[in-house]
Amino acid sequence: MAKALISLVILSSLLCKFTVGTGRTTDLSAAINATAPAAAPFALSLGDDEDGGICDLLVTNQGYICEEHTVTTSDGYILSLQRIPVGISGGITPGKRTPVLLQHGVLMDGMTWLLLPPSQALAFVLADNGYDVWIANSRGTKYSRGHVSLTTDDKDYWNWSWDELVNYDLPATVDYVHNQTGEKLHYIGHSQGTLIALASLSKGLLMDKLRSATLLCPIAYLGQMNSFLARVGVDLFIAKVNFFSSSAIFNGNRIDVANLLHNICNVPGVDCGDLMTAITGQNCCLQSSTVDLFLKYEPQPTSTKNMIHFAQRTDTLSDKSDVRILLDVLKGRDDSNGKFMTQYVNNYAHADYVMADAAKEEVYDLVLTFLKLH
Repeated sequence: MAKALISLVILSSLLCKFTVGTGRTTDLSAAINATAPAAAPFALSLGDDEDGGICDLLVTNQGYICEEHTVTTSDGYILSLQRIPVGISGGITPGKRTPVLLQHGVLMDGMTWLLLPPSQALAFVLADNGYDVWIANSRGTKYSRGHVSLTTDDKDYWNWSWDELVNYDLPATVDYVHNQTGEKLHYIGHSQGTLIALASLSKGLLMDKLRSATLLCPIAYLGQMNSFLARVGVDLFIAKVNFFSSSAIFNGNRIDVANLLHNICNVPGVDCGDLMTAITGQNCCLQSSTVDLFLKYEPQPTSTKNMIHFAQRTDTLSDKSDVRILLDVLKGRDDSNGKFMTQYVNNYAHADYVMADAAKEEVYDLVLTFLKLH
C-alpha cells in the first residue's frame, strides 16, 4: 500500500464468499464434453434497449434529480456516470455537498446501487443524507460501451481485464468527479469494485483525491474458494478457455455462455435450482421484488479476458479468510479516531450488501457514521 493510507472501512461477513458445496469428487470430462440443448435456459436479461438510461429508469421516476455524465479514459473508452446531486428533500446546495463515488462489481453496473426502494438503496440513502452521489459504470456494461474509435463489434474493444479498470477506468472517473466538484471524494466499492480500488491505492493513483474508501465484501486474495459449484465452474471454464478466447465478450445472452452454465449444472453434486444462492452464498435477506428487478437489468457483460483473469484463481469473490489476510497486510494503519474500521455481518452473503432489505440498518448506517468522520 502507499505510505499515506487513507481512511478505510471494510465490511465483510462469514458468508461473503461462494457457498460451501458438497465436496464430492466428480469426473469433469463428461460435463466438459457435454452438448447443451439448442434452447439455452439460462439467457440473462440486459433490460430494454430502448430506455433512456439509468437516470430515467431508476432515479427520476423516484422524484430525485439525476444527471447523465460521460468520461473518456486515456485508452479511449467512454464511460457513463450518473449523478444524484441532492436528496429528495433538497436542503444543502449541490456544490457544498461532499461527493461519493459508488463502484459496482463484476457482471454488474451502476444499477447495483438502485435496486432497493429509495429508503433502503445506498445511492438514495447517501443523497438524502447530504452527499453528492456519483455512480460509476465500468467499460463494457450497457451504458459504458462507447469508444473513440472502436465499436463493441470489434474484438479489440474487449481486449481488457480488471487491470485496465485499475489503470484507466477508475482514475479517469475519480479525476472527473474531483474536477467537477472541486472536492476530495469518498469511495464505496462492492466486490470487484473493492479489488480495483485496492490495486489503484497500492499504486498511489488515487491518494490525493480521496477522503476515504469503503469496501463492501472486499476482494484481495484467493485461497478460500470452497464452493463446489464455483470450483467446477472455474474448471469447466478453463477447460474451454481456448474456445471462449475466440469470443472477446463474455455475455450471458450468448449461447456459448448459457451452454457453459448448462454443463456446470449437469455435473453431479451441483444444484442450480437457485443459481444466485449457489454462486454468492446463502443471501439472507433478499426480497423477490428486488431479485426480479435484478434479473430484469443484470447481469451485465464483461470481457472474456476479464473472466479468464478471475478464473486463474488469483482473485475471486471474497471470503472471510481472505479478508483477514487483507487486514494483516495493511501495516502501519492508524486504528484511532476512526481511521480504520472493519465489521463482519454474520448472516450476509455477497448480494446482501447491495440488495438486502435490511442493508440500510445493518450496513449503510455504519457507512454513514464512517463517512461523517471524514
